Amino acid sequence: MRPLLKKEIDTFLDRFGRFVDSEFRSIDILSPNSVKITLAAQDSARGFDWITVDLEFDGVSDALLPQSSKLPHIDMGEGITITSQNDLFAFGIGSYNTLSNITDSLCYIKADSIKYSQGAF
Repeated sequence: MRPLLKKEIDTFLDRFGRFVDSEFRSIDILSPNSVKITLAAQDSARGFDWITVDLEFDGVSDALLPQSSKLPHIDMGEGITITSQNDLFAFGIGSYNTLSNITDSLCYIKADSIKYSQGAF
């Protein structure tokens, strides 16, 4: 897993088309303060091939996670948001611009750090 730095967020999201119309594959609770999610998206760096992307959140301070059975039904038409403010990272399904309004998302995670890895489809 590679850390996702604050300065790399926009480049990372642009590479995967901000995960618009991607697939939400899984949510794994690794510990009380660590969560991993898996998404499938098109990778512009690989000729828009579909790959999986794991995002691991450490130091989770707040989260709203849907049940695994609901993941295939989540509308990913607006993609995802990853933002960082005051040394805190936030992830949410949809388009948001602050840590405070990301809690309006049907799935969000606030954490101290984010790491990612790429896999096969």
